[in-house]
Amino acid sequence: MPSAELNVVTGAYSFTGKYIARRLLALGRRVSTLTGHPHREHPFGDRVRAFPFNFEDPPALAASLAGATTLYNTYWIRFEHGATTFERTLARTEALLQAARQAGVGRIVHISIINADQDSPYPYFRAKGRAEQLVREAGLPCTILRPTVLFGSEGILFNNIAWLLRKLPVFAIPGAGDYRLQPVHVDDVARLAVQARPQQSGPTIDVAGPEILTFRSLVELIAEAIGSHPRLLRMRPQRAFQLSGLLGGLVSDTLLTCDEIAGLMDNLLVSSAPPLGRTLFSSWLQQHADSLGRTYFSELERHFRRT
Repeated sequence: MPSAELNVVTGAYSFTGKYIARRLLALGRRVSTLTGHPHREHPFGDRVRAFPFNFEDPPALAASLAGATTLYNTYWIRFEHGATTFERTLARTEALLQAARQAGVGRIVHISIINADQDSPYPYFRAKGRAEQLVREAGLPCTILRPTVLFGSEGILFNNIAWLLRKLPVFAIPGAGDYRLQPVHVDDVARLAVQARPQQSGPTIDVAGPEILTFRSLVELIAEAIGSHPRLLRMRPQRAFQLSGLLGGLVSDTLLTCDEIAGLMDNLLVSSAPPLGRTLFSSWLQQHADSLGRTYFSELERHFRRT
């Protein structure tokens, strides 16, 4: 018999939330989602009930959380776009947490980012740190998971690196390319989210994959796997950012932000904690090389344009 326990997952029709919802359903749990895209195609049929975020209607937002034992919060933005700023996203996060308290939600599992820090010089990491503090101050048992950099079939970053490697004769490497990253599979994050046992003290857990790669070696690994042979060209970070802006204009998207380049070069995408992810990026890459980068994945299309 399915459990009567109700779990609310933000963004179950997107990336991380989809994997969390899938694992919860496999355990026989009831699942609903809060989403900005209630009519988007998804794999769950009628097993996941969708509610709009309703940030500007607190009673409706609380009603959509009524009866929930756990809120799995993946809500965030990768970069600011138009009126959607980090400040507005923080205000919406606070509204979501207030609604959770009002609705009597039992606990929160919050998906953050490695090295989130309210004092970070980088706006993305700084805002993520402020969001973590809002979760801790919400007064509910919570767990905060801090993944490094996610990969998976729907993931944007590595897919679009592969797309560029397939399309262009050269690939720009900001600086020396010797800075590191530690990719973690999205389903490893989902597994740990579902297994989390939130506490009033709000434990914060790094979630990193089992491999650490330099950025240059990662690009070389992807290029070799997909059979592409572009020239890897070292470039000043500012020039690389300008080039990404030009390419972004061609695909009507934002490929990279200054924060992402700076955070990567500052080695903020690795963890000093033992890796909790199990999936090797190199093994996953070999399994998905034929499809990786065949189609460009648009961040703006996925998260900012209504569907």
